[in-house]
Amino acid sequence: YIELTNGLKALLISDLTQSESNKEPVAKEEEDSGEEEDGDSESTNENSSCVRKCSSEKQSAAALCISVGSFSDPADLPGLAHFLEHMVFMGSEKYPAENGFDAFLKRHGGSDNASTDCERTIFKFDVQRKYFREALDRWAQFFIGPLMIPDAVDREVEAVDSEYQMAQPLDSNRKEMLFGGLAKAGHPMSKFFWGNAQTLKNELREKNINTYERLREFWRRYYSAHYMTLAVQSKETLDNLEEWVREIFIRIPNNGQPRADFSDLQDPFDTPDFNKLYRVVPVRKIHALTISWALPPQGKHYRVKPLHYISWLIGHEGAGSILSLLRKKCWALALFGGNSESGFDQNTTYSIFSVSITLSDEGFHNFFQVIHIVFQYLKMLQSVGPQQRLYEEIQKIEASEFHYQEQMEPIEFVANICENMQLFPKEDFLRGDQLMFEYNTEVISAPLRLLTPATANILLLSPEHDGLCPLKEKWFGTQYSVEDIPQEYCDLWAGDFPLNPDLHLPAENRFIATDFTLKTSDCPDTDFPVKIIDNERGRLWFRKDNKFKIPKVYARFQLLAPIIQESPKNLVLFDLFVNILAHNLAETAYDADVAQLEYMLFPGDHGLFIRLKGFNHKLSLLLNLIVDHLANFSTTPNVFSMFIEQLKKTYYIILIKPDQLGRDVRLQILEHHRWSVMQKYKVIMTDLGVTDLMDFVNRFKAELFVEGLIQGNFTSAESKEFLQYFIEKLQYKAPPAEPPVLFRVVELPQTHHLCKVQSLNKADANSEVTVYYQAFQTQVTALIKLKECEDTQLGEEVDRNWFEVLTQQYVFDRLNKEVRHQSIYSSSLTLLNVVYRITDIRAFTSSLNLHPYHKILQ
Repeated sequence: YIELTNGLKALLISDLTQSESNKEPVAKEEEDSGEEEDGDSESTNENSSCVRKCSSEKQSAAALCISVGSFSDPADLPGLAHFLEHMVFMGSEKYPAENGFDAFLKRHGGSDNASTDCERTIFKFDVQRKYFREALDRWAQFFIGPLMIPDAVDREVEAVDSEYQMAQPLDSNRKEMLFGGLAKAGHPMSKFFWGNAQTLKNELREKNINTYERLREFWRRYYSAHYMTLAVQSKETLDNLEEWVREIFIRIPNNGQPRADFSDLQDPFDTPDFNKLYRVVPVRKIHALTISWALPPQGKHYRVKPLHYISWLIGHEGAGSILSLLRKKCWALALFGGNSESGFDQNTTYSIFSVSITLSDEGFHNFFQVIHIVFQYLKMLQSVGPQQRLYEEIQKIEASEFHYQEQMEPIEFVANICENMQLFPKEDFLRGDQLMFEYNTEVISAPLRLLTPATANILLLSPEHDGLCPLKEKWFGTQYSVEDIPQEYCDLWAGDFPLNPDLHLPAENRFIATDFTLKTSDCPDTDFPVKIIDNERGRLWFRKDNKFKIPKVYARFQLLAPIIQESPKNLVLFDLFVNILAHNLAETAYDADVAQLEYMLFPGDHGLFIRLKGFNHKLSLLLNLIVDHLANFSTTPNVFSMFIEQLKKTYYIILIKPDQLGRDVRLQILEHHRWSVMQKYKVIMTDLGVTDLMDFVNRFKAELFVEGLIQGNFTSAESKEFLQYFIEKLQYKAPPAEPPVLFRVVELPQTHHLCKVQSLNKADANSEVTVYYQAFQTQVTALIKLKECEDTQLGEEVDRNWFEVLTQQYVFDRLNKEVRHQSIYSSSLTLLNVVYRITDIRAFTSSLNLHPYHKILQ
């Protein structure tokens, strides 16, 4: 950690191991340096997304945080802070080419980004190590001498306006804009942070305001070195990094002025517009309820993290929780409680605490009763007070995850750290946002006492509000209405209302890992997974991890069943089955989830996928729980009806979105006998019942082939127990024949084909064009570059190996083979344009040859 004489603070991170730091530094290649790199030369590698990942070592990265954001926008120039973040990229005095930095990164496997929040702005980039020193110099010019030429102003306004246009259809942005408008007049939260062509160009011309001069003025006032924190990470020595940072960043000016401070603007939502019911028309076809409170700023309590403790309980999904009770009543599908720690949710003037619930149709029609259950739970928490047992349980989970966390991408890591440097003392730069340091009853009780019905604001989103909301938010056009909360509920919540006995604190969590010992291997080490079980009912692949050396395991299984693809009806019943199975598991498996044991169930085209990840100590408990629920599956008519309605919405959304409809049509063309989403939608609109589902599930469980992959801190003997548990618990028969190669596509003729599809949503003006290339040379070239990548996480290696299992090819050293045999493939392309309008797809595909997605190289 160093502080420069101009006030800039920097954290230097060397990725060198002890052995590497003793080696002589690698000489930098004399390549492409010089001013000519600023232009968009013909040599620019256009495949930047591929180049970005092709280094054999981790990228070098840097991020810089400035303590200024949209709260500092002038009243007559909404969006100026965001606009300035864009404009500094437009060339500098030292490197004048417009967008020259982006072009430089593109050529050298890099990427960059920037973001503007309420009180902070962050810039970040990564690049191959040998270009890091020059990239730092080019990037630092944003803060030393940006040009921001007047000619570029109008062009970049269009980029800002484009971001604003893309943000408009998102309900999360529309809710924030509406909510911010409830703040007191004069509070910065009521400003329009995005900026658009209207505020940054049209209105300024009408008022004869010089945008260029105002940008320069804002830059001089707020882009000052003593407001800045910098984090850099590279496989360079700390001495090298310090030399570079001091030499380059010392030239950033320090204006000597105090930083912007809004901490005196407390209680911004203490207005008559708060504590109301706002009915909102959403863009998406969902019912959603958000209950919000505006609390005093909580950032200073980061060592206790009171809102994290409260949100952990509010968002709990186990027995006794809000969501558990709502699910039993079939009123809710999901719940989030807490504070996102974004600038909108937490800043120096307030902290927001919200409870957001995705409602079922029935829940929407009973939303006041849903709110009442939330208030009952909060009253219960207030009456029992903070619990040290629960706090220490959360503390233990967070500490284990922090200690054994896997590496982040360097660009994300430094971005997180440079912001932490604005928020915490230096001893907590790396951990201040993740760990719970100390239990304090009063610090937790203070905000908990404020979460009362009398101080809550309510937003209710539903498409059923369409035509009933006469008001319109200025910037995003959100339709809404506002009304007082009915007196009967005000009277109920003002009194001493009784608590539902089904609401209570969670019990002790049996899934928390306590043994983090690295296991000794019980079989020879291998570079790739090996087959340790192979019989008529299942196959298991295994590899003991000896590279990343963390006490975690990744387990993947697919339960293949021939019944699934028999008809569109079976596919719909399968979707229902997996959704209801996840619903049945949600309460009992939630303790595993909070103990950092992750699981996911999802329906594949030919089988059920089960993915698990987490500390190996208790992972078998979670797998056994999932298999038990699978073996004993049942449902009720109410739950069945709730998911029927949910699945109708899911299929409908796919059909009305051009990109998703286009994907479905493309796959119909490429795969023999693929059932379409339209066929599934027609099935779900028929009269399906619980009996149909149970008949399907019993047939599904009767005949299976289970295949799995286990990698991590496990022995082969423990891994075998996983597959054995499936066999013993489900008691299934083997399929009559070996499972066929499931992932195959048609081999397109060597001519162009055009398929047009009419969009099903007449209100959507967007079009979608998909160009599909069936080409092998391109694929091999990309894989050669990917081969040079070093996995930064065990999960990356597992994903690659699991793909081989899914496609039933098992070429775990595929990258090496394809590099050696790249000359086998022709560079000819077959082109399929999916532009829209369906003809007879079955007739087209029925006569074509089939081959796997990736041919196996001999």
